[in-house]
Amino acid sequence: MNDSTLLASIPSPSISTIELGPLTIHYYALCILAGIMLCLWLTSRRWQAWGEDPERVWDIALWAIPLGIVGARAYHVLITDPGTYFGPGADPLDVFKIWEGGIGIMGAISVGGLGAWLACHRYGISLAKFADAAAPGIMLAQAMGRWGNWFNQELFGKPTTLPWGLEISASSPNFPSQYPVGTLFHPTFLYESLWNILGATLLLYLGKKGFFQRGQTFWAYVVWYGFGRLMIEAFLRIDTAEMLWGMRIHVWTSGAIMLLGLAMFILMGWRSRRRSEFTDAGKSAPPSVGSGD
Repeated sequence: MNDSTLLASIPSPSISTIELGPLTIHYYALCILAGIMLCLWLTSRRWQAWGEDPERVWDIALWAIPLGIVGARAYHVLITDPGTYFGPGADPLDVFKIWEGGIGIMGAISVGGLGAWLACHRYGISLAKFADAAAPGIMLAQAMGRWGNWFNQELFGKPTTLPWGLEISASSPNFPSQYPVGTLFHPTFLYESLWNILGATLLLYLGKKGFFQRGQTFWAYVVWYGFGRLMIEAFLRIDTAEMLWGMRIHVWTSGAIMLLGLAMFILMGWRSRRRSEFTDAGKSAPPSVGSGD
């Protein structure tokens, strides 16, 4: 690899932890925490702007975040890479070593969503409205969290000669042994981070323009994320993953959530029009989607 290629590449960090006496702090965890705080801040601002109590965002977070972390880890352990934890010679206790990496956003959103539903039901809040408020923040949290993969030198893509190829240390356990030392890889963490930032920006912009009906902002996020993840999984990622019918399991799950998001986006729009028709006809509108859920 020549000097011009080195100068045009993206280096990976040489460290991934901070040692503070007996305490080890992982940059991966800091990226996740920073993303969560950014999400809560933005969601609180949006919730307050909609005339709601911003403190409720933190109340709901106390339900959603712990369950989301459990769901994220469970998705990785059971769906993405079960052989690492339950295969021959594996130590099942490694399931709990979340600081080493290995979480699945699809599990975080689904199980964390269950926590949000339980909290919204308890506080008498519309789940659809809250999900709409949280959607841009969730995307920014994902964008921030992806940088944890950079620090861990993991989840990169195929080899590339593009000027933004990612350097991976040959001493990293994640360096693919089938490639020569110095090979550059697609920085899929960066692609997904930028995709999510763009998606959050679009959600905020289109929301201000009145483009979405209640419930549609969240499902637009699901469609956007699902499509971006599908493209990355189908064409770029090379890390270990379970296969189903000749394709990575994430290809199928990404496609499924994208189709689900599209169907629900259409359904939310249809129900909103139906409520408007009832109101215009002088009748009592049917219950709002998610009210009291």
